[in-house]
Amino acid sequence: MGDNLKRLRLEKGISQEKLCAELQRRGCDIGRSTYAKYEAGELNIKASILIELRKIYSCSYDDFFEGLDANNK
Repeated sequence: MGDNLKRLRLEKGISQEKLCAELQRRGCDIGRSTYAKYEAGELNIKASILIELRKIYSCSYDDFFEGLDANNK
């Protein structure tokens, strides 16, 4: 999932710092180091963060999980 989080962020041209600032503005308590761990696959992302990211990126939830089924076969 981390690769998808990074891809979506880069497609929007947003730095981790700016993304975290926007998430904080929307009521999510998250720092850049925590978000970096989401992208690195070191931490599981909270549902509340995914909800806000979907709004920021104007994407579907499927975009976050793209390609993950293939890895589990």
